[in-house]
Amino acid sequence: MVNHREQALSEMTGPGGPFEVVESDVVGERIGAFGRRHPHLRSVLAASAAHGDLGYVTMGDRTITYAEHLRLVASVAAALRHEYGIGPGDRVAIVSANRPEWPIAFWATVSLGAIVCAGNGWWTADEIAYSVELTEPKLLIGDRARLARIADRDLGVPMIEIESDFGRLEAYAPDAALPDVELAEDDPALILFTSGTTGRSKGATISHRGLIGFVQVQFCNGAVRMRAGAIAAAQARERGEEPAGAGQAIGLPTGQNVTLLTSPMFHVSGLFAGIIMGLSTAGRLVLREGRFDAEDVLRLIEKERVTAWSPLGGLSLRTIDHPSFGKYDTSSLRNVGFGGSPTSPATLERVKAAFPSLGGQLANGYGSSETVASVSSNVGAEYDARPESAGWANPSCEIEIWDEHDQPVPDGVEGEIHVRSPYTMLGYWKNPEATTAVIKRGRWLATGDIGRLDDGFLTINSRARDMILRGGENIYPIEVEQRIDAHPSVTECAIVGVEHDVLGQEVKAIVVPAPGCYVDVAELARWVGESLAPFKVPAHWEIRREPLPRNAAGKVQKTVLTGESAPAPDDHREH
Repeated sequence: MVNHREQALSEMTGPGGPFEVVESDVVGERIGAFGRRHPHLRSVLAASAAHGDLGYVTMGDRTITYAEHLRLVASVAAALRHEYGIGPGDRVAIVSANRPEWPIAFWATVSLGAIVCAGNGWWTADEIAYSVELTEPKLLIGDRARLARIADRDLGVPMIEIESDFGRLEAYAPDAALPDVELAEDDPALILFTSGTTGRSKGATISHRGLIGFVQVQFCNGAVRMRAGAIAAAQARERGEEPAGAGQAIGLPTGQNVTLLTSPMFHVSGLFAGIIMGLSTAGRLVLREGRFDAEDVLRLIEKERVTAWSPLGGLSLRTIDHPSFGKYDTSSLRNVGFGGSPTSPATLERVKAAFPSLGGQLANGYGSSETVASVSSNVGAEYDARPESAGWANPSCEIEIWDEHDQPVPDGVEGEIHVRSPYTMLGYWKNPEATTAVIKRGRWLATGDIGRLDDGFLTINSRARDMILRGGENIYPIEVEQRIDAHPSVTECAIVGVEHDVLGQEVKAIVVPAPGCYVDVAELARWVGESLAPFKVPAHWEIRREPLPRNAAGKVQKTVLTGESAPAPDDHREH
């Protein structure tokens, strides 16, 4: 299959191919990019007029068609422009749960040349306030629950409550056309917030080109799989053999693709693969209200004839294990994708057995906000053969493994994963130092992850990084450590991840009390929860009377704390 794939990729991306890759100027660097592409996101939006009366977003009993969506976006854009002065380069923050107004606000903002600041719906008041301070939006659009968190704060920015005021924007100019302001493909369109080693959120700034490229990569991947399958089938018939399951897992779907979107819209999975990809493929997004509910997911799959679903973290197992699983018809499902945390082979087998309509069509991939989620993918038979791998580099994307001297290493040798593509973030918003630290010569991006390449397949050593992956949410230990360390009864602490069957990982805090102090775990949990999102609050606590083990450089040896290694000889602990 590898040779079939390589032949198909060459046909698709080579000279004259439908996804021909040509050298292009990308922020001052010559990088291979798809030659045929939309010039900006407003062009993508305008093209959706062809979908007419097909549904774009469904929530409850309401479905917004593509035609209606275009009218609403144009009206909201007119209101943003005339009432709030939103124009090219301005920021508009969106902090909300998934609801139909989210994509309308997104498309209206980027159509004006403004930049969407996608706020995390789990954030506390402190975290929302910090994002506003960092990006200085001209307007904040939020739902009632999120705005209530900052009701006693004066953030110095106008706010629109979706439930009570967004309808006014939708009705502002019912006959308006889409904006006509000039846009360029390397203009910033989106800021996604990602934590880092400093413990403060950074704003990964993403261009129109990057978001359009994400969609094109998926289209090209699908075309390559189709062509590779056709080549394999033709070769089998030349040998007088009947192709085994030819086209079963890679055949073209019939009817409209219907995606159940349980991923938040401020995430790569919800925004890129949901809002933008859905519109680009004439698909329909099905949304639901409230916290995750496995039975409601099953009900919606049956009711809306859902064809695609990407359950982050352990949501797939929670759904399969629900007592009512067998009561619902899930035969419409054709694609299930994973992301956010590693998926074990046992889980993959359980998902395939539970959803036989998938025909083995499971998918996984690797990416991040900084890479615009366009690094690698692993699908179908190749995923079955190498479930531990993040797959091949996506078309028009490059992967290299570098050593500590920023030099590429041979196959099979571990090092830091570096990625280059036309879609890489422009940089971190108002943080040139952090940008320079990760975007290196030739616009190669240092991901901070450790991995290796074997015959083109990328494998990530997830244990080599500190980041904790809990149910699709990234948690950087230092952010939690700094909060716990600030408590007067604590001398020091360390945060580690512990395995969890459903969530992938949970947060564990190892705490050393201050001399003579008693540590109340419930009080510490409340303390963390006052300034950090609930998913960052440790679920496990260990009180330790000895100082944390450290090496000669003063760095905490977390592998000692988790029992993965013995204390180093230079572990200078005081007793």
